[in-house]
Formats: sequence, C-alpha cells, structure tokens
Amino acid sequence: MYLAFINVLAFACFGIDKQKAKTHQWRISEKTLLGIAICGGSVGAILGMRFFHHKTQHAKFALGLPAILILQGIAAILIYSLV
Repeated sequence: MYLAFINVLAFACFGIDKQKAKTHQWRISEKTLLGIAICGGSVGAILGMRFFHHKTQHAKFALGLPAILILQGIAAILIYSLV
C-alpha cells in the first residue's frame, strides 16, 4: 500500500511541477522530487519524468532516478533473501 501511494505521489509531483514550470509559478524543489524517489517512489518518478517530459535533460534525474531504482531493487533482493 505504501509503495503504491508513494509512486502515485511521485508521478503527480512531476506533473504538478511541469505545469507550474509552464506557468512560471512556485515550483516543487528538485530535492523534494528526488527525496520522494528515494523514499520508494522511483518508479512513479521515472514514469512521471517520461510521461510529462519533465527533467529529462537534467543528468541528476536522467541518471539519478534509474540509479535509485537499481539500488532499491538490490536492497529489496538482499532484504528478502535474508528473511
């Protein structure tokens, strides 16, 4: 349930930030977007980045989000292999 929520939140945040960028409004910080991804929303963040074409040219996101996803996958495998 948590992972579904955090990934929907990440996806929505990318959409909201893209819309705010278009209208020159207050933006969601990059630190917040990456923080949500680190907290488990990496899949939603990647999907949001691709769907909304937002932050795709920033190496921090284009490389960072897949790296976060890979690290989370490795962590999940290690945790579940110990159980």
